[in-house]
Amino acid sequence: MKLLIDTDPGIDDAMAIIFAARHPGIELVGLTTVFGNVPVETATRNALALVEHCDLNVPVAQGAAQPLVLPPFDFPAHIHGAEGFGHLPPTAPTLQAVTESAAAFMTRLARENPGQITLCPIGPITNVAEAIRLDPDFARNIARIVVMGGALDTPGNITPYAEANTFHDPHALEIVLNSGAEILMIGLDVTMQVTLEAKDFRALAEAAPHDGGLLDGMAGLYLDFYRSVGKEGCALHDPMAVIACLHPEWFTVERTALACVTEGEQLGQTLRAAGDSRTEVALDCRDYTIRSLFLDVIRDAA
Repeated sequence: MKLLIDTDPGIDDAMAIIFAARHPGIELVGLTTVFGNVPVETATRNALALVEHCDLNVPVAQGAAQPLVLPPFDFPAHIHGAEGFGHLPPTAPTLQAVTESAAAFMTRLARENPGQITLCPIGPITNVAEAIRLDPDFARNIARIVVMGGALDTPGNITPYAEANTFHDPHALEIVLNSGAEILMIGLDVTMQVTLEAKDFRALAEAAPHDGGLLDGMAGLYLDFYRSVGKEGCALHDPMAVIACLHPEWFTVERTALACVTEGEQLGQTLRAAGDSRTEVALDCRDYTIRSLFLDVIRDAA
């Protein structure tokens, strides 16, 4: 499977990217970066550092620095750290991003590989909306968009109503939902069902020192945040979206039109809407199978 990841690394983004790099069934064809967990410049630096860490020959294209309509947001340093990788210091990669914008890179790649590329946005979906605006054929050229975001039948994680990625650019999500693209939304309804605890990261570090050691080094601050909200383990948000690209059959989905609230107290909330739709929303999952696959892929790559 040819996979393009749109990302704001971010600790769980790093988990997702390393998983994608190590899974034998995934051909990672590029990373595009967006504001979200960190400023977009930091996201790009972190994406390049992960490409180097995984010894990949994968282009990285920098994208949006702020939402389409809303003003810029503060970055959640208390969750991912000021540099994005928890308490780890920043890494200065030797690689450089391509000169194309994220939206231009996305549209060109989809145009050159029609129907072959799965797009997995795991941050605010601004770049994807800009790609749709840039190229009217983009939604048809991309095989599928598997989004990490949303909360349909469960509370949000940044407000009582909204999941963080949808909250940070609801106007962009509205554009994507109305584009006609084939969309699978992997949101809090399922991502909160699978967690990793400190002992899991320690075990990965022992079994796979290169990848597991890096993730274990990042995880401390992330786990501390989850403990502060009463949870012992961190959710497998972004890796689960990548896993859904490979194994959509592991998810129970509802096909429904969706809308995203773009103003007021319920900003960023995803809601069922009337009308036909090519959008599916995951409401349940094979949690043990998903968790096991993530751990096995990281361990087996050592």
